[in-house]
Amino acid sequence: MNYLSSKLSRRHFLDFNLSGLGGAALADLLQTNSVKGETTTRDPRLATPSQAMAPKAKRVIHICLIGGLSHVDSFDYKPALNQLHEKPLPKFVQPDTFFGSAGLLRKHEWTFRQRGQSGLWISDLFPHLATCADDLTIINSMYSDSGNHTPAMFLQNSGFQSNGFPSLGSWLSYGLGNETDDLPTFVVLPDSRSLPNSGAANWSSGFLPARHQGAVFRNGKQPIRNLFANTTISQPAEIDARSLLKRINEKQLTSRNDDILQARIRAYELAARMQTSVPEVVTFAAETRSTIASYGMEDSATADCGRRCLLARRLLERGVRFVQIYSGGAFGGSPRHGWDGHENNYVNHAREAMRIDQPVAALLKDLKQRGLLSDTLILFTSEFGRTPFAHAPRGVMALGRDHNPRGFTSWLAGAGLRTGISYGATDEVGWKSVDKPVSWPDFHATVLQLMGLDHERLTYYHNGIERRLTNVHGSVISELFT
Repeated sequence: MNYLSSKLSRRHFLDFNLSGLGGAALADLLQTNSVKGETTTRDPRLATPSQAMAPKAKRVIHICLIGGLSHVDSFDYKPALNQLHEKPLPKFVQPDTFFGSAGLLRKHEWTFRQRGQSGLWISDLFPHLATCADDLTIINSMYSDSGNHTPAMFLQNSGFQSNGFPSLGSWLSYGLGNETDDLPTFVVLPDSRSLPNSGAANWSSGFLPARHQGAVFRNGKQPIRNLFANTTISQPAEIDARSLLKRINEKQLTSRNDDILQARIRAYELAARMQTSVPEVVTFAAETRSTIASYGMEDSATADCGRRCLLARRLLERGVRFVQIYSGGAFGGSPRHGWDGHENNYVNHAREAMRIDQPVAALLKDLKQRGLLSDTLILFTSEFGRTPFAHAPRGVMALGRDHNPRGFTSWLAGAGLRTGISYGATDEVGWKSVDKPVSWPDFHATVLQLMGLDHERLTYYHNGIERRLTNVHGSVISELFT
């Protein structure tokens, strides 16, 4: 170790080992015998056939709209709204608005049309997605237990209103393991403008082993923070550093079971492999000009989402199991970017839809053309919907729309689904789910079933409780399946 001591100060040594790779290339990294294309880190609790069912999907892309998409302006056609425009609320609508008063009803902001062979009603807010109508499975009867952004985001991601619980992507990582040794199992692609409410808590592994948390890929030349060391050291010094760190880690692991340390060791091992895999996956040089254009990457309005949608497809092709794409963000306080159309819903939604409509439609079509949609599940969700009115003095019609957890829309596409259908319904003005209501536990149970997992048996013992994604709730919506 004299060579190491003469070339590196203690501070530099620790900085190197903690700044992304450090112990990445542990000696046993070179002795891996894993087989690419097979699950290599399946949790032993779930290894028995009785725990799983025949999966219809192998991988998931979750497109998460932050702020509350207005279902009555996108996927939930309500002709009565046009007839009741500028009329007082019907007696069956008893809103609990932010300021204690509700304005007049307002009609659809965009024209609805029947699309494709299926005739699904989709508005002109999403003209590109409308061309994919026959591939969509629309749930018009979603509801949430919270109308506040942060707890509603947690419900959407983890099934609970508070943080500290594992997200859907983490549960899938825990239950199914990975299909590649070179990339994370669960990748998050946030909006370039800002992170969602509560940031990384949305892709937390909670009480599951730390290795199941989401890995964030960002914009720019360094999509993974600290993947490459800031300073270069000689090969002998690097070998010595790795050898010393390995001995330190082994000593600590023999004295106590340290999940955080184990997760960090695995992260460093993965990071070593990612030094080769990540630059390749985030470089689009091999993509055709027509593919780049189809995702909207040549237009400043759609380039950000287009890049992330194309990256999602490339990640799936290389074995990543769960990719989450965020639209909008609110980290640090009130939603600065996103679908929170309180003041002027038309301006807000027109801006946000412009950013994602073409890229998301291109992703669906690209997956289908490549034969990947048949075993890939696409989720398109928002934490809640928006009301057909907004807070305003009595007799006044406001330009915005308020939060609506009582009824809203999500859609799915891909493996194992009956496509070109709508399921459930809200009332005549789109305020509340009244036919076949679907909760987040129902939604999550359905996703797990499509991935071959029983939501009642996918559990983890924590603090005296056999925890699960769906808590003690949830029913699989089998009517959505082929």
